[in-house]
Amino acid sequence: MDVIQAVRQYISKMVQDSGAGMKVLLMDKETTGITSMVFAQSEILQKEVFLFEKIDTPNRESMKHLKAICFLRPTRENIELLCQELKSPKYGLYYIYFSHFIDQSDVRRLAEADDQEVVREIQEFFGDYFAVNPHLFSLNIQGCCRAGNWDREALSRCVSALSAVLLSLKKQPVIRYQQGSGMARNLADDIHQLMRRESSLFDFRRTDVSPILLVLDRRDDPITPLLNQWTYQAMVHELMGIRNNRVDLSAAPGIAKELQEVVLSAEQDDFYQSNMYLNFGEIGANIKTLVDHFQVKSKNQAKVETIADMKQFIESYPQFKRMSGTVSKHVAVVSELSRLVAEHAILQVSEVEQELACQSDHSTALQNVRRLLSMESVKPVDCLRLVLLYAVRYERHGSNEVDALVDVLTRRGLPEKYIKLVSGIIDYAGKSQRSGELFGGKTPLALTKKLLKGLKGVENIYTQHSPVLSETLDNLVKGKLKDQQFPFVGSQVVRDRPQDIIVFMIGGVTYEEALAVYNLNKTVPGVRVLLGGTNVHNTQSFLDEVSCAAYGRSGREQTV
Repeated sequence: MDVIQAVRQYISKMVQDSGAGMKVLLMDKETTGITSMVFAQSEILQKEVFLFEKIDTPNRESMKHLKAICFLRPTRENIELLCQELKSPKYGLYYIYFSHFIDQSDVRRLAEADDQEVVREIQEFFGDYFAVNPHLFSLNIQGCCRAGNWDREALSRCVSALSAVLLSLKKQPVIRYQQGSGMARNLADDIHQLMRRESSLFDFRRTDVSPILLVLDRRDDPITPLLNQWTYQAMVHELMGIRNNRVDLSAAPGIAKELQEVVLSAEQDDFYQSNMYLNFGEIGANIKTLVDHFQVKSKNQAKVETIADMKQFIESYPQFKRMSGTVSKHVAVVSELSRLVAEHAILQVSEVEQELACQSDHSTALQNVRRLLSMESVKPVDCLRLVLLYAVRYERHGSNEVDALVDVLTRRGLPEKYIKLVSGIIDYAGKSQRSGELFGGKTPLALTKKLLKGLKGVENIYTQHSPVLSETLDNLVKGKLKDQQFPFVGSQVVRDRPQDIIVFMIGGVTYEEALAVYNLNKTVPGVRVLLGGTNVHNTQSFLDEVSCAAYGRSGREQTV
């Protein structure tokens, strides 16, 4: 279950089916991002695609010698733009591919607009989602919830994208959902109804054990998105933000112009692929090895004395240049991460975050939070996250001092929109909103688990926390996930150990959860897990999600 390969195959087939000759790839805002996540521009150029255009770009030049490959979402706006395009075509032939179902009425509209008979093909290719990692996908939706209920447009988008994931992977799953979440029930029901309505499309070869689609709600675990991260990919997203594989380094002091925006893609960068799940300490050592290796190569390249040396230099130059770019990029990224960690006391902040998430000593926690709030070097967003973690952790503690901590945030000059989030996160994901036990229950089994964890000790105080998703998946794989808490949709029930599991998190996922899925896939033979969500969060985007849900402000789309 590799979503990157699934989308790549669709795009490769589009290009292949259009035949030989020069081509233009005509896309919309979303399909541009979907494509860029799985293909480098240089790679598509090798497939005779020499031009990339947006369908809403005005006054595009007419180039009748080019074939147009149109990859578009079947939205009302795109259908209208495509009809205008076909009435006055700028290219010789059109091969049209929609990322999801298109209504027959829209097909008729396109046929009526095609007076010059330039359309050669219209197909549905189900690449309607952003493939982040092979086992992780996102919809780039920011703000899907309004006062505990679905935003209607967001629900429709989730149904389209999630069904596209299933169709692209050729899966007809049994569906389970989180009992306490009305949003999870709504989405699960809508997917189930769509699968029944389009039963011929979902008529894939049966497997011994049916795949499982598990629909979860972010509100059951508000802790994970509030924690600083220490693995490479997660840390970059938390401190700088990754948007469609792109990282903005323009704020880094003294950064070279060509490094102000860099691409981090495991498909195109071997170093990143090998290191994205390693912790920050290991990254530093591996960067040094990479630089040392490059310096050796550089010395060898300098020795061009004979014709044979020149020939070897010319043949290896593209690889050498690519290696040079890789070294420069990762040195720049790691240097900026190191600067941010040092300047803003992030190690100290992270240690207290982990104590709040994993320990239950209220007095010590309060003392440590107060200490960090008094430090000027701690960023406002980190001050806020500490208070939010405290508010959720000790929501019903008898000596709760949330109001006093809010006063400290106010004195530090945090904007009112941030201050409101302290009560907002309780409205969004407080005890009454959660269906599960976030901090471990008081049953004998839960207490035993906690005791065993304490006896084993902690290898790294900055990575003590384990997301709720890890326990949920562990129970699912072992056949211990209770029907009362995660009921099935419809009459079909799976009791055997699942082999293929697709998890979708309403309200967004995190790279910490993606790492947990990656490790599970590596360590549990015969089980494959794919994780997706409305968005991939860092703390800032999660705060926007909470604000949108708690106060109903209009959500804005955010890219990964």
